[in-house]
Amino acid sequence: MSWRETIHEAWTAIVTHRARAFLTVLGILIGIAAVIVTVGLGEGSSASVTSAISALGSNLLIITPGSTTSSGVAGGLGSASTLTLADAKALGSHLDCPDIAAVAPVVDREEVMSTLSGSNWDAPVEGTTPAYFQVRDLHLAEGSFMDSSEVTKAANVVVIGPEVASELFGFSDPVGQQMDIGSLPFQVIGVWAEAGSSSSTNLDDQVVVPITTAQSQLFGTAVFASNPNAVQQILIQSTSQGTLGSAYTEADDLLLQLHQISSPAAADFTITPETQLLNTATSVSRTLTILLAGIAGISLLVGGIGVMNIMLVSVSERVREIGLRKALGATPSVIRRQFVMEAGMLGLAGGVVGVALGIGSVFVLPHLISDTVELSTAATLGSVLVAALIGIVFGVYPASRAARLSPIDALRSE
Repeated sequence: MSWRETIHEAWTAIVTHRARAFLTVLGILIGIAAVIVTVGLGEGSSASVTSAISALGSNLLIITPGSTTSSGVAGGLGSASTLTLADAKALGSHLDCPDIAAVAPVVDREEVMSTLSGSNWDAPVEGTTPAYFQVRDLHLAEGSFMDSSEVTKAANVVVIGPEVASELFGFSDPVGQQMDIGSLPFQVIGVWAEAGSSSSTNLDDQVVVPITTAQSQLFGTAVFASNPNAVQQILIQSTSQGTLGSAYTEADDLLLQLHQISSPAAADFTITPETQLLNTATSVSRTLTILLAGIAGISLLVGGIGVMNIMLVSVSERVREIGLRKALGATPSVIRRQFVMEAGMLGLAGGVVGVALGIGSVFVLPHLISDTVELSTAATLGSVLVAALIGIVFGVYPASRAARLSPIDALRSE
């Protein structure tokens, strides 16, 4: 029997039992669709995290102080006041740190904001310097960013994110208008363009004021009572992505020297590169994707068992047919090939329909949920191959059983 005749016989057997064939491939197509969707969700999540972290700044290093200890209990990282404005100024020296392009010290606190029209909003207030906008890679939408003279004279000016502008001023132009932060009046001088957010930082939902204004008027001693010159973060931008490592080393060495710490293990600060955040988040997303794909793969295994089960039923129903064909000269390899082909076609059919369902779901899901879903070409092409292999592998045993039937015993069966 030629391959063409084998394919025709297998197709005829499938078409003859349409309902049974459909139920058989249902498990496979659901599994294939689930794998494509879960991999798409994982890759979409990874892309979103990468974009969000990248939006927090370009070539970024984040320096946070160490932890405090009170009554023998250690506070979280960042709770101490070991970083100061003097540290930030020293890090800005191109002589000591040639690979650092910009430095922005930061103090922050959540504050209630309001306008003369009665609108109010609760958002983080960042007290910092003009370099903050460069380090965070923010772009101006309207108005202007604050300058060094406004920091020097502790001016009551504020630059706001687009979300804050929308909540407080609606469709009106906020530039030049007054808004209160707490009980202090501030003039809005600029709004930056939409920058995006991550799970922990929403750059669009915050405002920036001169650090001197925040320390002397807005926050007072509420942030760091023990050291009024302390800062909660120092943000550093390296000169390029390639110099991020050397900028890290320069900052680490200089701070150890300034704080008179001989051993890096005893450092009272922590430097976190943007790439470390990115790698950690990507690793978590990849692990989650593998886990979800593995769970979806279980349904493929169940589908494969369904193929084997239905092929065993088919062999049982067609015992006399098998006996007759053997009596007419069909070899065991021909019988085996026919049933393996039938199982493979069932698997392939499930794979093709499952891929179509999965691709459709990838395009529809983003409109139903807030998460990004990306179509994985590798997962899509691989799914079709895996589906066909599942059919073939799980069809081998029923096919071998059919091939081993004795012609005489098969013809005797009722």
